[in-house]
This record gives sequence, structure tokens and C-alpha cells, in this order.
Amino acid sequence: MSLIDLSHEFDSSVLARVLAKGRATGAGFSEVFIEDKRSMGAGLDDGVVEQVSSGRDSGAGIRVINGETTGFAYTADLSEAGLMAAAEAAAAAASTGDGHTHTVSLGPVKRQQVNNVRIAPQTVPKARKIELLSIANDVARGIDGSIVQVSAGYSDSTRRILIANSDGVFATDEQVRTIFRVSAVANGDGGMQTGYDSLGHTIGFELFEEESVAELAERAARQAVSKLRARPAPSGAMPVVIKCGSGGVLFHEACGHGLEADLVARGASVYANRVGELVASPLVTLVDDGTMSREWGAIGIDDEGHASQRNVLIKDGVLTDYMWDHIRARKEGRAPSGNGRRQSYEHLPMVRMTNTFVLNGNEEPDAIVRATEKGVYVAKLGGGQVNTATGDFVFGMTEAYLIENGQITEPLRESNLIGNGPQVLADIDLLGNDFAMGNPGTCGKDGQGVPVGDGQPTLRVKSLTIGGTAA
Repeated sequence: MSLIDLSHEFDSSVLARVLAKGRATGAGFSEVFIEDKRSMGAGLDDGVVEQVSSGRDSGAGIRVINGETTGFAYTADLSEAGLMAAAEAAAAAASTGDGHTHTVSLGPVKRQQVNNVRIAPQTVPKARKIELLSIANDVARGIDGSIVQVSAGYSDSTRRILIANSDGVFATDEQVRTIFRVSAVANGDGGMQTGYDSLGHTIGFELFEEESVAELAERAARQAVSKLRARPAPSGAMPVVIKCGSGGVLFHEACGHGLEADLVARGASVYANRVGELVASPLVTLVDDGTMSREWGAIGIDDEGHASQRNVLIKDGVLTDYMWDHIRARKEGRAPSGNGRRQSYEHLPMVRMTNTFVLNGNEEPDAIVRATEKGVYVAKLGGGQVNTATGDFVFGMTEAYLIENGQITEPLRESNLIGNGPQVLADIDLLGNDFAMGNPGTCGKDGQGVPVGDGQPTLRVKSLTIGGTAA
């Protein structure tokens, strides 16, 4: 049974009874979150398809809020009786025992149109999806004889959600995501080196009519081959130029999390109580936008039933707002920002980013490189660690090059980029006009992962510490 069927079965009267059960012991707010998710994935390693899996998971989470106390229960039983039992359990966890009966009138919430799926992934034969893996393998191996290993992965998901709450919200959304990944390993005198690339959008299988798996595999393989001749990265503080689309993860991690209202409220953000202050270079405008069509973090509604929004967080260097979920927004007497997200029906929502990015500046990207006498050009950033309370971070540079006399020259071995988020924002002194989004990602927070996107134009940070090994 699809969620479209569920939305007909659980009409407003059924949901209203469940919500009333959640508030029967005096709670001020109750919520029903129903989810139906289908997914399929396939992986290839060393020319062999190792796994082909598909699954479906459906269930409901019931949240009841009474003052500062939240009760939560989830169930895979989507009958009315199952929902009532979960609501009763959640209410018991948040109860004060006033015994009053609460009623609610449900009304539809406008959903942002963020994608238009033309080819539903579940209508495509698995053999066609597996064929893409073989294409990636053959192309990557054909780039150079040094390629000794290729891994590729395909996955798609269709997630349908329904949210109703005691404030009168009644909203549904369908979220389709399709993604492909390639990793290549080259072996040479400098040891083994890895290249990686991926593509993914909130659209269906038409992704592969618009994007080339062969080109993706070629980029991953060439990245690995080029790193075979890489020299040790320099060490110490120097200017760093970050290629468009490749450094968005830095802003996501180093300052985006610090702008989530729950971390601000806990005193775990370096940006707490700084709205209206200059927190970045005047060149910087930072946006979180769940309405950004096709991008990996795009959503029609968030997981609390609120329409996604375009939220300007920093404008011309000035902190203008945080990201909000229902609980934090209600406490502050303001509207949510469409950033209440959860991994699944088994999880509570929390403040999360969607697509987070820095807007364009005015500089030509080549001019930014030419203006840098000596430094490092980062073409791709890897994972990292961030302390949101201080903004201190360490990120891996998975593809980087030396800048000498205003020219990009030799490739560098993988090393670390070390700095402080607020300081990086302040030290951006050149901002390009070539905005691009980066690879699709999954953001982890408090044990939950959700899909997100990030991006930025080419930019220069006038001083960052490179944790290299060269003298």
C-alpha cells in the first residue's frame, strides 16, 4: 500500500482522533508522522556485482509535547488501533494527567514543488541499473594501466510522508532521490592513490539521460592517476583557493551547524546571541534553501509538515537568522523555517540543514588564482571534524595542487586543512562568479543521517593552515 493510499485511508477524522489521544492527558501539542519508503541499491567491486538489494519500510512516529517534556513512540502498525496505541504511549511519556479532551481541525499545507520525476526508478529494470555499474568499471579501467581497482554504486529511493499535528497541519510529500558513485584506485611508485566522484539529484532515472556515468568514471580515474605523481603538501599557514562546488562542505560543517537553533539554545554554537553582528567578510552571503529544485537536500515540506524555504543566514557578512524547527520556533514565538528533519519515522525531528551555500561574488576564478603568488588550490575536500562551540575544524584535502607564481602546478598528496569557521568566514578576500553545487552528501547529527547539498563559487581564504609534511 502506497502512502497515497494511506492518505485516503487515514482521513482527517482518523488522524484527529489519534492526535486527540496524544493530548488526552493534557499535552499542548501532538503530531503524527507517517512514512513509506522504497529503496534499491547495487554495488560493483573489481568487476563483480557484489550486492543487489531492495527494500520497503513503513511506519509512524507519534510525538507529544507537554511543556518542556517530549514523549515519542513509533510503530510499524499503521492500523488505527496501532496508531492509537503509539499515541497513548507517547502521551503517557509526556503526561500531566489533566484528562481533558482536545479536538483539532486539519487543513492542508502548501507544498513547495522542488522536483518533477519523469522516470520513476522502480519502473526501471534492475538489469539496466546494473549495466551502469559495468560501464563505470570499463571506462575507469580504460583510462590508464595504473588503475587496479574500481568500485561503483547505484541507489535510488522513493520516500512518501504524511504529517498531521494538533496545530491543524496536514501535509504530504514525495521525495525521490537517485545517486551514482565511482571510486578508482591507481597503483604506482608513490603507492596507491584513490579518486572519487558522484552525482545525485532529487529526480528519477532520467538522471542518466542528463548526466554521463562514463564521464563520472573518467573523472574519478584521472583523479587517482594524477595523484600518483603528487608531491608532499607544504605545511604552515598560507593562502588557500577552493574550487567552486568543492568547498561547500566546509561551510556546512564549520558554520552551518553552528547556525542550527537547537545548538544555539544549548550554548554549543559560536554564533549564539550574535544576530545583527558582522560574523564574516562582507563578501559572504550564506543561504540554506530547501526549495532548490533537483538538489540533494531539496524537500517540498520538512518532516514536521512545514513548507521548505529559502533562508538567508548571513547577508553581506552580517548574521541575520538561524535555522528553526517546531520546538525552538514555538519557544521563541516565531515561525519555523522548514528545517525540522528526521532520518525516519523511528526518529524525532531536529534542526537540520537542506542545501547550504555561499552566493556568487564578482571575481573571475582564473583571476583569483593569478592573484595568489603562492598557496594551495583545493579541488576537492573530504570529511572532517568540527567543534561547533568554538568553530575549530580539520578537513581532509582529497585533491589539491600547489599554486606557484599565480599558476596551478603540481598535485599534492592528501593532507589536512586546519582552521576556525568564523575566522575562515572573515578571511575570505576574493569570491568568484562561478557558483556550483558539490557532490550529494549525508549529514550526521545525534545519530541521524539526512540528505543534504552544499556549494559555493571559487574563493580565496587569505590564510589557512595546511597540515602537510613538506618542509
